[in-house]
Amino acid sequence: QVQLVESGGGLVQAGGSLRLSCVASGRTLNSLTMGWFRQAPGKEREFVGAISWKYGTSLYGDSVKGRFTISRDNAKNTVYLQMNSLKPEDTAVYYCAADKFGRVVLGTRSSYDYWGQGTQVTVSS
Repeated sequence: QVQLVESGGGLVQAGGSLRLSCVASGRTLNSLTMGWFRQAPGKEREFVGAISWKYGTSLYGDSVKGRFTISRDNAKNTVYLQMNSLKPEDTAVYYCAADKFGRVVLGTRSSYDYWGQGTQVTVSS
């Protein structure tokens, strides 16, 4: 079993930056593929990005490519989502997710087994 806890959300002006954190417990990050998703009110949950350190691969959604970056801190078993050049359309609840099989990065929601509770990001114009 893997538990995920996100933090770091908040209110930021357009053009600003935020870094979200996701602390994982129960398994080490090396054995997992980690993903970030987001969901805006009235919309489907959208893939943001994912990374597999086992395979050395990463994948980002088109809407965030070049602005968002996923990284990790092994000592803290924590994965981060650095978000730069934020736009009002980035406003959403952001979720951290883990694929227990540690497969090559996946962009589909159904591929992930564990989810955090979400953290709200609001970007004002």
